[in-house]
Amino acid sequence: ILYVVFVKILGTRGDVPHFGVYLLLGIVLWNYFVEVTVGGVASIVGKGDLMRKVNFPRYVIVLAGSFSALINLLFNLTVVGFFMWLGRAEPNRFALAFPFVIAELFILALSVSFILSAAYVRFRDINFIWEVLIQVGFYATPILYSFSYIIDKSQLLAKFVMINPLAQIIQDARHGLITDKTATVGSVLNTNFAYIIPLAIVIILAVTSVVFFIKMSPHFAEDV
Repeated sequence: ILYVVFVKILGTRGDVPHFGVYLLLGIVLWNYFVEVTVGGVASIVGKGDLMRKVNFPRYVIVLAGSFSALINLLFNLTVVGFFMWLGRAEPNRFALAFPFVIAELFILALSVSFILSAAYVRFRDINFIWEVLIQVGFYATPILYSFSYIIDKSQLLAKFVMINPLAQIIQDARHGLITDKTATVGSVLNTNFAYIIPLAIVIILAVTSVVFFIKMSPHFAEDV
């Protein structure tokens, strides 16, 4: 349905070959991020009774959900691989970096989950706010359309979108697995040093989330 609406009707394909599997890969990676973060929001609150009875590291609850979603991602990537073979996609040497791209996605999703799960213990409206932000993020990230669609609208907007770690991750995965015609943060900002920006965002977010979670965790059992 998304392919028909955005590609056939709205014409967002641009000049990207193998756009069907290009679109599928983006959706699969995005769905992993959504599964981890949405599932992580109420993960601590949902285990309130267990926390009051058993003493164990609280981060295990969020981490378990992340690994469960990671298993689902691996199965979904197998399906993507089948369609890559069927559509004769063109993986290149950058495909060797794909495990690192997945690792970055895992850290990003887990970091957001730590923050959301800890905040939800005291602020129960977080889940509604996050659901809205997820919907906005889905259309703000170049998943359903070629990145050239953004570049044609505004070079400045394209640069701003690309420093988003999720956009960088999805575009890098497509660049290595589907086609090297895919725009990356390096090609959009005209320097490979631009990778420092989204990577720095992920690292800062990871450190912040761990500190925040550790600070809040002593009060989980009594607050939930």
